This record gives sequence, C-alpha cells and structure tokens, in this order.
Amino acid sequence: MPPNRGVVRDSAHHRLVWAQDGSEAELVYRRRGNRLILIHTGVPEALGGQGIAGMLVQAAIEWAELDHLTVVPICAYARKWLSEHADAATNVEIRWRPSASVPDQVPPEERHEPQ
Repeated sequence: MPPNRGVVRDSAHHRLVWAQDGSEAELVYRRRGNRLILIHTGVPEALGGQGIAGMLVQAAIEWAELDHLTVVPICAYARKWLSEHADAATNVEIRWRPSASVPDQVPPEERHEPQ
C-alpha cells in the first residue's frame, strides 16, 4: 500500500486507518489465509463527506492485489463501494457472500465485536 495515500495498516488491531485533525477513520478487517475480510468501515462525523471510507476500501483492494488475496466484503459500505466501483477491483477476486446484515450469516471468527 503506497504510504503517500494517507492510509496506514494497523496490523496489531486489524484495521486500515486514516488519521486527520485528531480523528481516525478505520476499515476493520481480518486476514484468514488468502482472504482479506472487510468487516466494518467507520468514519467519524468530523471526517465525513470527504471520500475517506472509499479511500480505505481502495487501499484494501490495492493490498489484496499486491498480496494476491481474495476480498470478502462483509461490511455494507465496502459491498456498496465495490459494486459501484467494479473497475477498481478488476485484478482482485471478490468473494460475494449473502448479506451480512443478519448476524447468523457471519461466521463467529469474522464478526467484529465492539471493544
């Protein structure tokens, strides 16, 4: 992931982060073998409306392409972004799953529990 994009990989906390003006936006992920599971995108109100969530998803796609990972978008925002920007992920395999809005459809190891 290019460092000049402003997105930083925080591997210890399983998230991609954009920090600006004392606020952080994040895309929470899990890495399972060759799968990059996109779990949750969160952008605080102070950073809203700047396209940061999309930049986080794009950074995840770039990482997946570099490391030959299959992207599994559970996050509703990531699913929507990928469906609207299919051209951004042409070199990455996307494993579409049933809607993750129902908790039982997300395996326990892939759920994001607030800490």
